[in-house]
Amino acid sequence: INLKEEILAEKDPAKQSQLWRQAVASDYYLGSVHALAQNGEFVVGSNTASQLPHVVFSSPNLIFVVSTKKIVPTLEDAMQRLEEYVEPLEDAHMKKLYGVGTKLNKIVIFKGESPYNKRTLRMILVKEDLGF
Repeated sequence: INLKEEILAEKDPAKQSQLWRQAVASDYYLGSVHALAQNGEFVVGSNTASQLPHVVFSSPNLIFVVSTKKIVPTLEDAMQRLEEYVEPLEDAHMKKLYGVGTKLNKIVIFKGESPYNKRTLRMILVKEDLGF
């Protein structure tokens, strides 16, 4: 089921808003990160933040599939990768697909998880050229 497709197809703004809120209540979140520091810290940037509730709180099980090309030495390098490499490529990609660009409006810096949250986080590192 492609929830995003269903949500975007809803023309009633109130119903669409309700669907977005319901979509963040998932037991699992499968996604990626924009840069992963060697110490395990990572960054995720977003224009609208639609995926960020899962990353920071709502989903108890996080699974990230991450290309090894996204591994950088430090968190500072991760931020530089996000701002100087990923965002310009994503902006050009969005303009080509939708005729409208993107901005780096929200950034999550993930340094760890509180044991009180009892969440699991799995990083699956792949030696493939995935994403930007």
